[in-house]
Amino acid sequence: MRYLDPRADLTFKKVFGEHPDLVISFLNALLPFDDDNRVESVEYIPTELVPDNPLKKNSIVDVRCKDQRGRQFLVEMQMIWSEEFKQRVLFNASKAYVRQLDKRENYDLLQPVYSLNLVNDVFEPELKEYYHHYDIVNVEHSDRVIEGLHLVFVELPKFKPHNFSERKMQVLWLRYLTEMGDAREVPKELLDNPEVKKACDILEESSYSPAQLEGYEKFWDIVRTEKTYFNSARKHGFAEGRAEGRAEGRAEGRAEGRAEGRAEGRAEGRAEGARDEKMRMAKKLKEIGLSNGQIADTTGLTVKEIEEL
Repeated sequence: MRYLDPRADLTFKKVFGEHPDLVISFLNALLPFDDDNRVESVEYIPTELVPDNPLKKNSIVDVRCKDQRGRQFLVEMQMIWSEEFKQRVLFNASKAYVRQLDKRENYDLLQPVYSLNLVNDVFEPELKEYYHHYDIVNVEHSDRVIEGLHLVFVELPKFKPHNFSERKMQVLWLRYLTEMGDAREVPKELLDNPEVKKACDILEESSYSPAQLEGYEKFWDIVRTEKTYFNSARKHGFAEGRAEGRAEGRAEGRAEGRAEGRAEGRAEGRAEGARDEKMRMAKKLKEIGLSNGQIADTTGLTVKEIEEL
């Protein structure tokens, strides 16, 4: 029997966007809650956050819900990292926080917003930890926190289930995300837990229609295309930057000139190379059939730039 990858858009939303018991277990395992603050029930709310300015693109998250206290949870699976993703996460969380009130209500009614982001890429290579929790804190006294926004990022490639007893459910859910990709059988430890077993059963290929499976394969085609273009842009930018930097440095013939030439050349080369690759990627994603908004999220280009292609 074949199991689909839970990180795909189709499966991730089906598992955590249609089964309250599973998203409750997932949130309690991955968010920094003690026993007194655990999520007990959830209500799904629309995932589309429409911007105040109608000229700006909508911002989409995979799963959005609130619990019995009114706390909101935004859950997103991100396959490829880009620095723009941080700003998108902050935007979505801030928008959800602000929209809790209208002009007649008091600020003390505001409830926290938790943004949980599973990233299938490494974006903090210098840090050994896979789990990153961001709050609004006093720089000199980090124990002084302004409640409201809580951002959590998980680097899935860094996760290694070394200690199974520590935060057992977190380990199980992260194993589910990292080990069930197109698996033929389910690890026993996942089957032994009722919630994770249920999530595994949802991934059975036989549960999906031909149209859904076609969309599933198309999703992975898009991911592979994006990765190819991003990697190509990085390599192109570095190579062009080094070449231009060396040329300018030799022409100047001075130590200062060489240093400045290399620095400027690398910067300009990376910028130009990355932009060229973004434009080529956007054209490819247009051919695949993605909307201008989705392409803008993926490439960092503006909708206007994409419309002009």
